[in-house]
Amino acid sequence: MTPNLQAIVDEIVAAMAAETERGAPARYIPGLAALSTDRFGMAVVTADGATAMGGDAEMPFSIQSISKVFALTMALGKIGDQLWRRVGREPSGNAFNSIVQLEAEHGIPRNPFINAGAIVVADVNLSGHMPRESIGELLRFVRFLADDETIVVDEAIARGEAETGYRNIALANYMRAFGNIHHSVELVLGCYFHQCAIAMSCLQLAMAGRFLMLDGMQPGAGRVISPRRARRINALMLTCGHYDASGDFAFRIGMPGKSGVGGGILAVVPGKASIAVWSPGLNASGNSQLGTLALERLAEATGWSIFRARA
Repeated sequence: MTPNLQAIVDEIVAAMAAETERGAPARYIPGLAALSTDRFGMAVVTADGATAMGGDAEMPFSIQSISKVFALTMALGKIGDQLWRRVGREPSGNAFNSIVQLEAEHGIPRNPFINAGAIVVADVNLSGHMPRESIGELLRFVRFLADDETIVVDEAIARGEAETGYRNIALANYMRAFGNIHHSVELVLGCYFHQCAIAMSCLQLAMAGRFLMLDGMQPGAGRVISPRRARRINALMLTCGHYDASGDFAFRIGMPGKSGVGGGILAVVPGKASIAVWSPGLNASGNSQLGTLALERLAEATGWSIFRARA
């Protein structure tokens, strides 16, 4: 464990409590709009098994697009590199729910972390299952990674997304028109909305990210994915994990990371740490305002960055 890591986390939590620019919660998803921007949590799990956390680190929140990391891992386990025939691996340069590029690129989403790409991944994971079985499989996988059977889907959030997710419905139908969605749009979106509504705390999320910190190994459980696949998922998180702000996140923080509009961010320092932060207030790019700032401070205080040689 990095010396004084708990003290560093405590200092960051105190600094975030004093911040006046806190962003605004996502207004377009029922259940998220009313969340208080006063909330902030942080948890760090290191490669040697130590844990440091503070603030609201044990309060569950809707992980939203962070779920795309776990869904992608499952899809790659099912069909391997065949996935890349249906989803690209490049940054989009557009908002996470943009439809602009799909027509020019014949219904192939730029990457698996924008909404269109994640909907294709949900279609892959649905193969051979009913929706309830598919989301159950993903939920069991997340519980396994976090070593916590209490993780659940927030059904109220899932219902709210289904009732208001018109843009996602449009994305799915558009890709279906190009033949890149193979199942019923309603069934695929049911899986997608439920995966986004998985509720986890910072501690649970940091625990779940350990396999990406450790080249695909899960402490106490063995290998989850190959080292090569772990590196590739981390690469996608670095280049695409914060949508059109991914470059700025890499520039400022230098860690693979995946954000969600629920205010959470999962960040990975290969060989060093798995980190989760949460604060519902979002910046203009749809990423947690305080979460991003907290990770920047953590990187400065610890020297953690993939652009720095490992000690």
